[in-house]
Amino acid sequence: MSQQQRLLIGLLCGLVAGAFWGGVFLAPKLLAAFTPLQMTAGRYLCYGLASAALLAPAARKVLGRLTWADWRDLAGLSLLGNIVYYVCLAISVQIAGVAPASLIIGLLPVTITLVGAKPGEGVALRRLAAPLLLVGAGVVCINVAAFQTASGVSVGRLILGLLAAAGALATWTVYAVWNARRLAATPRFNSHEWSLLTGVVTGLLSLLLVIPAFLGGAPHVPNAWALFWGVSLAVALGASVIGNGLWNAASRLLPLSLSGQLIVFETLFALLYGFLHEARWPLPLEVAAIVLMLAGVLWSVHLHRPDAEAHPAE
Repeated sequence: MSQQQRLLIGLLCGLVAGAFWGGVFLAPKLLAAFTPLQMTAGRYLCYGLASAALLAPAARKVLGRLTWADWRDLAGLSLLGNIVYYVCLAISVQIAGVAPASLIIGLLPVTITLVGAKPGEGVALRRLAAPLLLVGAGVVCINVAAFQTASGVSVGRLILGLLAAAGALATWTVYAVWNARRLAATPRFNSHEWSLLTGVVTGLLSLLLVIPAFLGGAPHVPNAWALFWGVSLAVALGASVIGNGLWNAASRLLPLSLSGQLIVFETLFALLYGFLHEARWPLPLEVAAIVLMLAGVLWSVHLHRPDAEAHPAE
């Protein structure tokens, strides 16, 4: 496969993964009557069951290739990239709203590139400085907008919501870099198999949340459980099974200096879904944030083109 083909296929995988992942930010709004812990347990129980079902036909062959180090890393990746991340995200969305949460987590293109970039791999950080600054400027815009438009939420709660988003940003940064390195070092599993194994381990870990999450029962809302399990299953299949599989494929095809920045598509789709759910147009600062972030990532994509890398601008 040529470098150009790897770039195009990797970009497509990242784009479609972002479309599925964007729905994750809407789920806490749809399940506002439930706690973040309940949403996390429900989503990842469904993810574990779906992954186990899909893995079952090849389970003996795949499980036979696992080592103790694989189990250890799968547990760590599942805890950070799924359970802890989603608890933080759900808290942030329920308190601060979809737009502030999604655009703080939209800093992932910057943090993953800064943490994960290695000399000689992808494009040098000095050439990515300007695109990354555009993404960062977009996040500044949305934070200003969050405090200007906050209504019915105390400053203290808004700060708590933004801190939860920062926690989600930190945990997923570590996950993305760790997972990409692990995929590169583990050729005996393809992207789909690694995603399903992560799902099975995440499902097992989510069993530890069941008792504390559902001890208080469900909210007294008509059809609450039908909505809860419907949304949990949709997010598990779309974001976790399909989205994670596509992200793993993009991570294998592209250097971290580019694949990390494709997470901006998750942010853009999250904003789109949020605006549709709230039946409103984006505010001027939100428009500015979207334009800045998209421009930064498109600039980075241009810098990663094979012809651009072969003739870097001095």
